[in-house]
Amino acid sequence: MPFRKILIANRGEIALRIARAAGELDVATVTIYPADDAGSAHARAGNEALELPGVGTAAYLDITAIIDAARQTGCDAVHPGYGFLSENAQFARAVAAAGMTFIGPAPETLELFGDKSTARALARANSVRVLEGSDGPVTLEQASAFLAGLGAGGAIMVKAIAGGGGRGMRVVSSPSELTSAWERCRSEAQTAFGADGLYVERYLANARHIEVQIVGDGHDVVHFGERECTIQRRHQKIIEIAPSPGLKPALRDVLCAAATTMASHVAYRGLGTFEFLVEANGEGYVFIEANPRLQVEHTVTEEVFGVDLVKTQIRIASGARLRDLGLDRSPTPRGAAIQFRVNMEKLTADGGAHPTGGTLTSFMPPAGPGIRVDTFGYAGYRTSPRYDSLLAKVIAYSPEGMSDAIRRGRRALEEFRIEGLPTNVPVLRAITENKDFLADHISTTFLETHGGEILAAAEAYESKVASLGQKARDVRDVDPLGVFDASAAIAKPRADVTSDRLAVPTPEGLMPLPAPLQGTIVACSVARGEQVRAGQQVLIIESMKMEHLISMPVAGVVEEILVTPGDTIFEGDVLLHVAPSDDAGAGAETERSVDLDHIRGDLAEALARRAELLDENRPDAVARRRKTNQRTARENIADLCDPGSFAEYGGLALAAQRQRRTPAELRRMSPADGLITGIGSVNGPLFEEEQSRCAIMAYDYSVFAGTQGVINHKKKDRLLGLADQWSLPLVMFTEGGGGRPGDEWPTPAGLETTTFGRLGALNGKVPIVGVVSGRCFAGNAALLGSCDVIIADRTSNIGMGGPAMIEGGRSRRLPAGGHRARRGAGAEWRDRCAGRG
Repeated sequence: MPFRKILIANRGEIALRIARAAGELDVATVTIYPADDAGSAHARAGNEALELPGVGTAAYLDITAIIDAARQTGCDAVHPGYGFLSENAQFARAVAAAGMTFIGPAPETLELFGDKSTARALARANSVRVLEGSDGPVTLEQASAFLAGLGAGGAIMVKAIAGGGGRGMRVVSSPSELTSAWERCRSEAQTAFGADGLYVERYLANARHIEVQIVGDGHDVVHFGERECTIQRRHQKIIEIAPSPGLKPALRDVLCAAATTMASHVAYRGLGTFEFLVEANGEGYVFIEANPRLQVEHTVTEEVFGVDLVKTQIRIASGARLRDLGLDRSPTPRGAAIQFRVNMEKLTADGGAHPTGGTLTSFMPPAGPGIRVDTFGYAGYRTSPRYDSLLAKVIAYSPEGMSDAIRRGRRALEEFRIEGLPTNVPVLRAITENKDFLADHISTTFLETHGGEILAAAEAYESKVASLGQKARDVRDVDPLGVFDASAAIAKPRADVTSDRLAVPTPEGLMPLPAPLQGTIVACSVARGEQVRAGQQVLIIESMKMEHLISMPVAGVVEEILVTPGDTIFEGDVLLHVAPSDDAGAGAETERSVDLDHIRGDLAEALARRAELLDENRPDAVARRRKTNQRTARENIADLCDPGSFAEYGGLALAAQRQRRTPAELRRMSPADGLITGIGSVNGPLFEEEQSRCAIMAYDYSVFAGTQGVINHKKKDRLLGLADQWSLPLVMFTEGGGGRPGDEWPTPAGLETTTFGRLGALNGKVPIVGVVSGRCFAGNAALLGSCDVIIADRTSNIGMGGPAMIEGGRSRRLPAGGHRARRGAGAEWRDRCAGRG
């Protein structure tokens, strides 16, 4: 049955694309936007528009807010577009639970292909070749061993298990590069996908990137040929072609068959793309990943096959079968198409890019036969560094073949007038005149190897345009009095969102540290008053889907820090002020005047963060416990352990909700992620030091109701591993519930967690004592039921959800009436814990 109204859970050009397709199907649409994105054209593209709470990409990742928006506006379907939540199985399930249809593959399909290791396993099961690599997430040590095993000249690709789009991805060719690349990939993956698992595979240099477009209805699968996506900058595509001019017909058949076979194996429903690397000689191939969603480059396939993929996607989601749409067999391509991604960026000689930003004073897209432009830009639009740099897609189609399509594309790029900020249009045009590109002598390292000549050609083209005066009419020329003020439609930057740091004056005697590129501040590792060395890392900026380390150009003392994590900055913004000094002098002065009692700025910050965890600094949380006549988790640990003996670890961990909440909110709401873990002594005077040590974990019921979260599962696993390794008795305070809603779980409900298996493995090795007062349910009850000794007071309420959970969680039958509660100081059971029987 056709949908009545679709909520578009995305922004920019793809939101406009979906709104237009739905309109042609006579389906109403609702667009969404946070306050800082109200000026984007997509915010006015639907029949209705609704503002989301928050700012930046986090707003478009807020599942609860988006579901509420869909309910509030009476939608019966949600289209995620690409990126953001398009591959999030938790989101797909939340849409279904709200009684709406998720326009995309089934959650199980999203889970399978969202984990690249399971996708590789599916390929192998269907006799599809894959690169040598790990079968799942690996440690840094395992990655190092894999790199060493490739021998001299070998290189690996470090990749995030979840997500895509170039995030969490680095090529490493030497052991010295691995640690830094690993940390950057891990951090990018955690920020983008809520999961920091990484895997490795052999890096195949000098290859071509080919992808096959498929569509399935849950019963049948057909393909729409292949796309060539080889021209990339740092693993992110900028030019896409259909069909691939250099792909041999026999190999084309093999790749299309491999894609449809894998999709059929999982009863695929919706659009999807299966991606391959093809060796330079055009003979061998390997499968690398699948993207279970609409792709940025779907446009060239639409032009070549004459099929609207977005409308097809909506119809399939509403229940149509392929045969109903006349797609019971793969259609025949006609002609050729090429897409150019116009990004707000400047290319560097090594093939990388720096993002740009500003206000579009002029914006005139090209037109003419065979030219299509998908964009959300307009004259007067102020860009935001919080979002992706893609501004427009220029698609050129010709029924006469690829050479003519490229010529049309070159003309379109020449006609495209964009003023107010730099873009990569000159670079794209330069590529269309490069001899190797025209001769189809390309690989995924094309820009790295041709960067110098392409940049030179781009600069020559820009100079020529400037000399001819080929400049579009500025919006201020058309409307000098501002009668039709385009800026009126643009959301004004809020004081708490952006600031004009370009105008910050530099005090006399100080030196500014300008931002080398625009982006978002991820971390600051120095404090005011701190002595810094030349070359010392001081900031991390996230930009172009990657993290960039910012180092000090000189030595000196940090006098002022102008940014904090979460701030968005433009290139040239002043980040901090430093009082310069030469390295030698700075080092000597430090040695002469060092104060052994001085607390460095970074140490002071760490101590302050730790102090935030203590009960005396959390009066509201303590008051809530007192209201129910209960103690705090830290009070229980303090009474259990000998004074001063408890060594906490993981106290600075926060809940895995960085896409929904700010770091400040998480520090206030989720100290230690609701679980206090560490090692302490129990009845130390009665035993040897080694024998009195115990592993201790206590759920903090004042944090998200004490339920189990993504990060505290990792803390539990670490502590259980230490208890096993060092034969430590384990004491658990288990008040709390099950999996925490709202956390960014790597898989739905965290079903890949190893905590319960690890605890079971301790059975018979060390004494395990569970202590509970108040409510203890679900996962917490499973842990409690696995203990050798259970101590519960009369307020305890312990339960599980369903027979399967009960059978899986308990280690023995509870006696009729449950366990008898014990109260008091607990000396008897403390002795039992520490004495080891």
